[in-house]
Amino acid sequence: MLGVEVFIDDILVYSRSREQHEQHLIEVLGVLRSERLYAKFSKCDFWLREVQFLGHLVNQNGILVDPAKIEAVMRWEVPRSPSEIRSFLGLADYYRRFIRDFSKIAVPLTRLTRKGVTFTWGLEEQASFETLHQRLCEAPVLALPEGMEDFVVFCDESISGLGRY
Repeated sequence: MLGVEVFIDDILVYSRSREQHEQHLIEVLGVLRSERLYAKFSKCDFWLREVQFLGHLVNQNGILVDPAKIEAVMRWEVPRSPSEIRSFLGLADYYRRFIRDFSKIAVPLTRLTRKGVTFTWGLEEQASFETLHQRLCEAPVLALPEGMEDFVVFCDESISGLGRY
């Protein structure tokens, strides 16, 4: 359904205009009713201009990383073990769509999480951590393009990864 995101028991309805939003709400509430699913009114918020949803902040400008998550990243210290790297990469990976070339940047850190690899933190790992750290803290706003122009998608792949832009 257009304009709707569902995650377990959370439903986010978003629209470009008030009229479109009203239509989306009618459709969602109709589906809930027809499936005999009920929303607890006290847990519902309607007509919000900004909402936090699954670690993101969504508003008329687009989708942003939740500022609370950015604060957590700002305080993140350099990992000292494979498990600390996994923890950092887990958070960073969740927001990978905000970080161009995430996979390439993360290679030195990912390498240190493999079994049988001796944990040695060097310049390459430090640069990888700092780059991911910086890009998470300065994550862009993701927005839908305006208009109905044609779009061209370029895809590429190699032994070490694949990508699109």
